[in-house]
Amino acid sequence: MNELYSKWLEQKKLKLQTIDCYSAGVTPEKLAQQLNVDISKIVKLNFNENIFINRSRQTFLLKQVADEIDLRMYPEDEVQKLVEKLTEYLNIPEDYIVIGNAGDELLDRIIRIFVEKDDIALSFEPSFVIPQLCVKRQEGEYVKVPLKNNFQLDVPAMLALFSEKTHLLYLCSPNNPTSNQMNPEDIEILAKAFPGIVILDEAYSEFANYSFTSRIREFPNMIILRTFSKAFGLAMLRLGYAVANPEIAEILTKKAPQPYPVSGFTIRMGIKMLENIDIMQTAVAALTTERGKFIKALNQIEGVQAFDSQADFVLINTKLPADLVYEKLLKHGVMLKKWGKLLQYENCFRVTVGLPESNAKLIEALKQLNEE
Repeated sequence: MNELYSKWLEQKKLKLQTIDCYSAGVTPEKLAQQLNVDISKIVKLNFNENIFINRSRQTFLLKQVADEIDLRMYPEDEVQKLVEKLTEYLNIPEDYIVIGNAGDELLDRIIRIFVEKDDIALSFEPSFVIPQLCVKRQEGEYVKVPLKNNFQLDVPAMLALFSEKTHLLYLCSPNNPTSNQMNPEDIEILAKAFPGIVILDEAYSEFANYSFTSRIREFPNMIILRTFSKAFGLAMLRLGYAVANPEIAEILTKKAPQPYPVSGFTIRMGIKMLENIDIMQTAVAALTTERGKFIKALNQIEGVQAFDSQADFVLINTKLPADLVYEKLLKHGVMLKKWGKLLQYENCFRVTVGLPESNAKLIEALKQLNEE
């Protein structure tokens, strides 16, 4: 093997080892194998998936798409058709919309374009981890300001960090993992004062009280991220979009990493879901109703604190150590997202709002933990 190549590859490997990557953790299939049970016995409440979507109707639309498209062809008019449907849904002009391969790809694209080595990106903690990983890969600095104890933004502390080097501000609302929306006045103050690009991640906005999409014209430096993975239940297909002023939207469109970043099949399915939007609306209504009941039931369990939510998941804190609760719940076949210490809370978990029968299994398992 060429000596120069070997040396170069070794250096590259060492550098890559310093870059953290996202890990999904144990899968339902693996857990079912470990417990020697059928996978149907596993309660999966760790990925914020919308199981309230009517699967039979969604499958019917999926089959329609399969019949209508020719997989041998490249997608050409599909993006424009989806944009037209989104303009109807959001009531904003077409040139404000950018289609992407889910919100994560759009996040990555934005950061690749606007963050360079030694640039500073600013956000808060706790929040979604992907932007931090993307910024570090760009060799930028990611600065996080702790949320206040009520999970709201510490606006003065964030404003104090604005400088000519802070080129990106990431705000997640509703926030993952705290599940609350930020005060809109705080977002407005920060966005109007920030000297760079503001990413407002609204992945869970259909479950919440408000969205900034109708106000996008007020914020020329803002990019709002939305997704079909949550409310529309298309998590497996990976479809998202950004809303931004036309100047920024044009940059994001022209600087897409590939000529066809999203499959035509996926785009067609997004169109179908918008044409049958009652599927999403019915699911969101059912989920939010169940969410209220779920939070109430969780707060009736000794040693469990569940917080109000504006998303399709709930943040809980347990009196028992998070590691112990996590392992015991896995033995019950229940999967949650373990966070551990968040601000002043020591043992936190992010819990998807599941169907009533799944939520009941979690509640029963948590009650049993107090008896063991």
